[in-house]
Amino acid sequence: MAALAVQARPGPSKTESYVDNKRKEDIRITNITSARSVADAVRTSLGPKGMDKMISTANGEVIITNDGATILNKMEVLQPAAKFLVELSKSQDVVAGDGTTTVVVIAGALLKQCLSLLTHGVHPTVISDSLHKTSLKALDILTAMAVPVELSDRDSLVKSASTALNSKVVSQYSTLLAPLAVDAVLSVVDPAKPDMVDLRDVKIVKKLGGTVDDTELVKGLVFDKKVSHSAGGPTRMENAKIAVIQFQISPPKTDIEQSIVVSDYSQMDRILKEERNYILGMIKKIKATGCNVLLIQKSILRDAVTDLSLHYLAKAKILVIKDVERDEIEFITKTLNCLPIANIEHFRAEKLGFADCVEEVSLGDAKIVKITGIKDMGRTTTVLVRGSNQLVLDEAERSLHDSLCVVRCLVNKKFLIAGGGAPEIELSRQLGAWSKVLQGMESYCVRSFAEALEVIPYTLAENAGLNPIAIVTELRNRHAQGEINAGINVRKGQITNILEENVVQPLLVTTSAITLSTECVRMILKIDDIVTVR
Repeated sequence: MAALAVQARPGPSKTESYVDNKRKEDIRITNITSARSVADAVRTSLGPKGMDKMISTANGEVIITNDGATILNKMEVLQPAAKFLVELSKSQDVVAGDGTTTVVVIAGALLKQCLSLLTHGVHPTVISDSLHKTSLKALDILTAMAVPVELSDRDSLVKSASTALNSKVVSQYSTLLAPLAVDAVLSVVDPAKPDMVDLRDVKIVKKLGGTVDDTELVKGLVFDKKVSHSAGGPTRMENAKIAVIQFQISPPKTDIEQSIVVSDYSQMDRILKEERNYILGMIKKIKATGCNVLLIQKSILRDAVTDLSLHYLAKAKILVIKDVERDEIEFITKTLNCLPIANIEHFRAEKLGFADCVEEVSLGDAKIVKITGIKDMGRTTTVLVRGSNQLVLDEAERSLHDSLCVVRCLVNKKFLIAGGGAPEIELSRQLGAWSKVLQGMESYCVRSFAEALEVIPYTLAENAGLNPIAIVTELRNRHAQGEINAGINVRKGQITNILEENVVQPLLVTTSAITLSTECVRMILKIDDIVTVR
């Protein structure tokens, strides 16, 4: 009997048939689970009735926000695969600006389906390839659903901007902020490059005090500083000739650290006299060009202005704004259509900018400087955001940025699509029908991805306190009957035609959410080992 057993045991074969795959499966499952937990963390903040997150940073700063990208950015994620989802929401923020929560939630749902396919023994590469095919098919379906829009149709732009604001903390101000965002973006669109918008041309200035209602669009420049009038200089200037200077109006310093010993008071007088003459010489050159407003860049080498130079500038009736940040110089010169002056020798009249009025305005207890009526103004605009406390102010700025991005999306790709979970359910239905045409494993994979897309309407309903199962079933029914634009109306708590309710979003937001989340999931699927390098 023993001899038989020995014969039955095979010798070592040339190709080893059994390889231990347990570790690779474990790594995959760990990656997927940790990435899903990140997605679940932001899932509750999806949609107009989503909850807000309160983030407390290490230095004691508190942030209240609903923006997926901000939440994930501030979270300290240690697991490498979960970091992908943080990067994912960042890239959605860059491409579209809105839909940062949506993209993470879709990725989480796709991962959940991948996990069930993996446990059924489907190979990761097969899942990855069918996911790629699915995303391409999804883009075709979405483009077929989209409604073209013209930039001259201001109402449609305002509707999509206010949809972006609906889920934010400042949603009650969407009637004010949405038109403001549309006007801001349309005013910076360059006719030479009609498809491009650089949001750096829209400057957002935050000022504490007042309420969000006091937010305004300023055709010109706003400085969050007050005029330097310690020496009694002017605080208002009509017909201003503005110079942006990058040099200092103060006595020069030596290049090396050294001290000068003055033993005699006549020498002291000579030093002071020289200083005075040096500053006066500069100010005479400035005055000779007719310049009457100076914007002085912040200096790190020495004081940009001294009390003495301020005194002489006040006598020459020149309005001074000092400590202009270095990174603002480009925006200022573009707006004023002037050139920055780096040396007093280059101070010429043709480098100045012209404006009707430069004045200091009081806002509550603080003061700002406004420059209006700029001649040959560059294609820029400034938004002055107000808020009762710092948290509201920061959130208002983030929300405004999102709505600006939405309008930018529409400038790039002039198509609108319904919101409220309608495109996702339609995708789910059409992909489900398409999966029946396919053969083999692909068909299974596509069907499960089609199911995954239902997470968006499901979560929308869940966050709004409705019965998600009943709502999603009813939605499927409506779409099967051919109502492409039926979606969840969160305000009424029922299903209506979302386009008539003015809940619209740019096509680019949904398409980039689908492509980015599928790319991310495919990347996580392909990983079968984590190697830590010390």
